[in-house]
Amino acid sequence: MTTPTVEAGTTETLLDDQIEPFLKHLRTAGYAQRTLRKKRTVARAFARWTRRRQIAMNDLNDGHIAAFVARSPRNRKAHVKVEGAMLRLWFEYLRGYAGLQRPLSQHCVSAAETLLQNYKDYLRKDRGLTANSVLVYGPFIRDFLAAQTTQTGVSPELFDTLMIRNFIVEHTTDRSSEYARLLCTALRSFFRFLVLCGQTSRDLSNAVPMFRKYRQSVPPAFLSPSEVEQVLTATGSTLSGRRDHAILLLLARLGLRGGEVVALELDDIRWRAGEIVVRGKGRMVDHLPLLSDVGEALALYIREDRGISDSRRVFLRIWAPRNGLTGPAAIGHIVRRALAQAGVRRSCPSIPPRISDQNDSTRRLHIRNRGGPPASLAEHDRDLRPGILRGIA
Repeated sequence: MTTPTVEAGTTETLLDDQIEPFLKHLRTAGYAQRTLRKKRTVARAFARWTRRRQIAMNDLNDGHIAAFVARSPRNRKAHVKVEGAMLRLWFEYLRGYAGLQRPLSQHCVSAAETLLQNYKDYLRKDRGLTANSVLVYGPFIRDFLAAQTTQTGVSPELFDTLMIRNFIVEHTTDRSSEYARLLCTALRSFFRFLVLCGQTSRDLSNAVPMFRKYRQSVPPAFLSPSEVEQVLTATGSTLSGRRDHAILLLLARLGLRGGEVVALELDDIRWRAGEIVVRGKGRMVDHLPLLSDVGEALALYIREDRGISDSRRVFLRIWAPRNGLTGPAAIGHIVRRALAQAGVRRSCPSIPPRISDQNDSTRRLHIRNRGGPPASLAEHDRDLRPGILRGIA
């Protein structure tokens, strides 16, 4: 697709020239016509706004988005949110396809941002954490570095126990115990990283308190076989129903985690070999048998409903953009919806939804038995991790 560049012409003309190619790009991503009309209206309004203020297209940056959405104090919050999201999407398109340069301020990375990026690389490459785990840890460390940044920058050698204590107390007030636990876990990991990379000679991870997490405070409970079948048959024959049915089968028959279902790609389904490659935590790779009902559900969804997408993920969003599911939370939402449709109530709502009681040990038994019924886990594997057999009922 040939796209006009930003070499010449007035600001309005250039922006107007980019509106229709941008909408065509969105149309191929699966956006509905009604949504495209709304985005066209916002794009044209922004083009007129930039002309009145004589803002050159090469000078556009994210600050102009904030100024545009705040132009009228009478705009409702929902309207401001829609305009901001649309313009951020348009800017990404202009930077990727129309040669719009990022503002210079975005290239000037601070010492804190560099340190944060190095920490993320450490988690991803050295520790083998998934992208979702890195997204969980990152904001905690960004907030900590922002709180310790002075006019001269940030210096890990100046970190001390009092500084850590004050930060934790300030950021855990009126927050849940789970939030506090994740914050402390991220801080301990970050301080160990600082020692490993030579940023500081003191290991301050011991200065971060431990938050007790009570495991198995209620007896573990799972769906009975009849309830599992009830949930599996509750999904309809619609596009989303067939996708959800395939996801539920992966959870129930093979015991996959939510993140493993999300990360499943088309190349991971080896039809001729009759197996599925599952990429789990800690860079672990399992080869599981492609059971007949699981394979039929996957084939039906991929052939009839998945459609065309640049993403190689097996399971895509129903609504545009037709990308892969965002994370394990999406799988949890699908499970909760299936439970509600089947009329199955959980006795322990606080326990994350899990269709099956299978775990890594069960997978190995499945491989041995080629899909046969799993034997007693306690008899076959002594590496059973405490707390992994969580379920729903």
